[in-house]
Amino acid sequence: MPPAAYPDLKAELASLLRAAVAVALPGATDLVIELDRSKQAAHGDYACAIAMQVAKVLRGNPREVATRLLAALPASPILAKAEIAGAGFINLFLTPAARTGVVAQILARGPDFGRSDAARQQKVQVEFVSANPTGPLHVGHGRGAAIGDSLARLLASQGWQVTREFYYNDAGAQIDNLGLSVRARLREQAAGEGEFSEGKFPADGYRGEYIREIAARYAAENTGDTEGADLNSVTRFAVGELRNEQDRDLRAFDVAFDSYYLESSLYTEGRVQATVDALVLAAHTYEQDGALWLRTTDFGDDKDRVMRKTDGSYTYFVPDVAYHVSKWQRGFRRVINEQGSDHHSTVTRVRAGLQALEMGIPPGYPEYVLHQMVTVMRGGEEVKISKRAGGYVTLRELIDEAGRDATRYFFVMRKADTHLVFDIDLARSQSEDNPVYYIQYAHARICSVLRQWGGDAGNLMDADLTPLGESHELALLKELSDFPELLAMAAEERAPHLLAFYLKDLAGKFHSYYNAEQFLVQDNRLRLARLALISATRQVIASGLALLGVGAPEKM
Repeated sequence: MPPAAYPDLKAELASLLRAAVAVALPGATDLVIELDRSKQAAHGDYACAIAMQVAKVLRGNPREVATRLLAALPASPILAKAEIAGAGFINLFLTPAARTGVVAQILARGPDFGRSDAARQQKVQVEFVSANPTGPLHVGHGRGAAIGDSLARLLASQGWQVTREFYYNDAGAQIDNLGLSVRARLREQAAGEGEFSEGKFPADGYRGEYIREIAARYAAENTGDTEGADLNSVTRFAVGELRNEQDRDLRAFDVAFDSYYLESSLYTEGRVQATVDALVLAAHTYEQDGALWLRTTDFGDDKDRVMRKTDGSYTYFVPDVAYHVSKWQRGFRRVINEQGSDHHSTVTRVRAGLQALEMGIPPGYPEYVLHQMVTVMRGGEEVKISKRAGGYVTLRELIDEAGRDATRYFFVMRKADTHLVFDIDLARSQSEDNPVYYIQYAHARICSVLRQWGGDAGNLMDADLTPLGESHELALLKELSDFPELLAMAAEERAPHLLAFYLKDLAGKFHSYYNAEQFLVQDNRLRLARLALISATRQVIASGLALLGVGAPEKM
């Protein structure tokens, strides 16, 4: 029988306090009892401000309220003692068994420790990357890929049934410009000329070296008059080539998708027109100046938006609305879009369009995670020019220089809505200043100690943990027991950076322990207890890194 999930110590302590409130203060109802980790060991394991909260409502003295609560606090095998501090804080001290119990749970559950079925396999779709197939993936796409994939992994760890989707913008002016650019290079190559002059190349064309590469491959596969090549044929070929390249780069980044959705299908299947017709029928549109407008101001926008321009074409948010209707119709009642911050203006418009359809879609649908730009640095200077793309640094170039693990970790180590400076020199360095190296080195160090020990790791699950009480050990135990709550929070807040922070802190506490104490000591009881603790630490590091798509090497 698999071991039970690690008990939620905070929830159990909150339950004890709630019972005390019911006895000592029966008039106090609907209280939210919150516990925070104490920053200093002398202040216990958790602190609670419930006494001050109650005193404010009842207009009493917080310390007197706290005294009454402590007197009514039930006994519990997880609670060693409770003390009143300051103006009325209640500090709670766990028993040694409650503190060390996490080790046995981690060793028994392995990679399942911290995972939960709280979401009960509800469906959630995470859409991310969704790059135009007009060029190689750039570092902005890479940040979106790392954040989106890590978020999908976190959600799955909490019991969500996750579908990862890539939306291909394979229709519109940018695709036309791609075909024209490749055809221009075909003609250039057929004529045996050097680079075309400004007058011969499309004004809005793509000028990266990759366009010449695609033109050369098209010419190799289509012998004949490439100078007069059919534009549709060239465009389809170019889109296919770039889609394949993007797929290869994402595989190298350990990112995979469950489904792909083509923007062009929204038109061929009539979804865009059906959405427009439904909006008109719902009486949320009007004609003005030869254009069709949507009353987005009815749904929180600062002004109404044009849906159909005077030339008959649709503005870009209209197919986005149709696309999200398809998500709803496919049964996704929760959708998270990870996109660049340049999509900020579309959030209100898409939601307004969905509300205007009166399909029962909730106002906050879909959810958004918008990431800020990435600045790449090398040698103290910003890197702007790509070897192939011309105007930007590609994701593949960054992977090749910094490695997949460092690239993935660096992309998620800051909150998504903050600007990220990616220092290639730091990402490649083998020092404690490099956070991903620092974390992986902790894992490798533990593996080295366990190899030196050479014993049966299975015996560590039954180790007597009562010798653990040194300050570094208590710090590690506290950090390990916070892992399940941390995963739940990172998933709920759509914030993989919280896991990146956690792993760095956990690694730091292990390195401090490693530098302060010996593990392979003569005392067998103490030796097994310490080995069990660091083995549990190794497992949590490995599990956390896996959720970020980062490897956990055993040797470095």
